[in-house]
Parts: sequence; C-alpha cells; structure tokens
Amino acid sequence: MTEKIRLTGVIGCGVMGSGIAEVCAWAGLEVRVAVRGDASIASGRARLLRSLDRALDKGKITAADHGRALESVSFGTGLADLADCQIIFEAIPEHEPSKLSLFAELDKIVADPRVIFASNTSSIPIIRLAKATDHPERVIGTHFFSPVPAIPLVELIGSLLTEPDAYERTESFITQTLGKQVIRSPDRAGFVVNAMLIPYLISAIRMMESRFADADIIDKGMTLGCSHPVGPLKLADLIGLDTIASAAIALYEEHKEPQYSPPPLLLRMVEGGLLGKKTGRGFYSYA
Repeated sequence: MTEKIRLTGVIGCGVMGSGIAEVCAWAGLEVRVAVRGDASIASGRARLLRSLDRALDKGKITAADHGRALESVSFGTGLADLADCQIIFEAIPEHEPSKLSLFAELDKIVADPRVIFASNTSSIPIIRLAKATDHPERVIGTHFFSPVPAIPLVELIGSLLTEPDAYERTESFITQTLGKQVIRSPDRAGFVVNAMLIPYLISAIRMMESRFADADIIDKGMTLGCSHPVGPLKLADLIGLDTIASAAIALYEEHKEPQYSPPPLLLRMVEGGLLGKKTGRGFYSYA
C-alpha cells in the first residue's frame, strides 16, 4: 500500500511557492518552506498571511482553518530541513541554471529515492532537471497556475525517465489530497497550456509594440469582444513579464517557430525591471 503523503516541502516562497504551500496547508498537511534568507522568510510569511486573510474575508475558509493553516507552515533557510519530506515542490524563479543547481544539491540531501521532486517550471523540459540528479526517475513537473489557491488546474509532466509510480503517486496527491484537476502533458517546452498561451500573449505585445493599438484597446477587445475574463496584457502583467519572456525563449529554442520569439519590447521591459504587477509596473501601473 502506498504511504499517504503528510509532510511536504516547498522551495521558494514567491507568488507560486506561497500558493503551493497554502493549498498544502489547507489540505491539513505539514509544510516546510525553504527560502534564501531571513528577508525571504519575512516576505513569504507575510504573503501567505495576506492570502489566508483574503480567503477568510471571502468566507472560503473559517477562522479555525486560518489558524491551522498558519500553524502547519514553517519556514527555514536550509534544504536540510526538507530531507524527510515525502514530496518537494520547487518553485524558484524560471532560470534554468539555478534550477539545475538546486536539483543537484537537493539530490545529495534527500537520501530516499522514493521522495518525489516536483518542479513548478512553466517551460523547461523536465528531463533536463531530472538529469541533474542521480535519481531522474523521481523527478516530475507539476505546473500550477496563479493564483494557486483559486485556479483548479495542474499540468503533470513526466520525462522519459520518470517512473510510472512517481507519476501515479503525484497525480493521486494533487487530485485527492489537494483537490486539483490534472492534465498530463508530454515533456515539451511550454507543455500544453503555455504552448497555446505564449503565442497569444506575444501577439498582443507585438500589436502594442507596433502601435497598432494601445494596451487598453487590446484588452477590451478580448474581454468585451471574446468574453475572456482578463485581457492578454493584464494577464501578462499578472503572470510576470520575466516569466513570459523565459517561456517564450524556451519555446523558441525548442521549436524555432517565429510566433514564439519574444518581442524586443518584452525583453527591454524585463531588463528594466518592469515585470508587471509584482513590481508595480508593466503594461499597466499598479499602486
């Protein structure tokens, strides 16, 4: 009988990491979050608290749920704290060398080869991350969507080396324990969702870059004309322009198709630190 997962680890506590930690806490699990330093602990805890407060205000959780979730999440600055976790989610920024280094280090710390290493990458092929470890069979992709507590979908991506048991245990955990829905994707850059989404967002950016239409017109066209809940440029700001650029670069490198090539405007905005909502300015300004 497969051991039930009760102890989870999360590496990184930005928007995605804190969201994954939160849904694990909601499910009654013990969650250990590893971050880079004390400043990241403070910001990660504050981000988690804000999200739980919003859920409480909206009636999605009770005051008791709020308290239990906070108590179940602990923060630290060392990967060694995750050594006895049963599944570990990697949610650091979308930078391949950093992820490769992290997986290699984590592999040396976690001795049990049955512990699942799950990456929240939105575009990097899983087999590259798996090959950074001595146990590539336990590495899998679990692409959550932002905001994690609200969006029901998780893309599940195994590499050619992922063992079927790791696949099944991860899918069972995500669907039965976390209450999410899963779609399986082949191990291709961008997976299913971003392979469709990124060209759409890039097309909107190119339209603005060429001065064909401004951001407000583009977004109104898609929300009012096509019933999309949010326009492409506001969506890009929400996701993070650095994430959009990284995904576009990964897709272009794999497929060499022009529709995946990141526009110069996007690259300049990323270089200038205009990353969208998380920095206060992207295609729109945020107070």
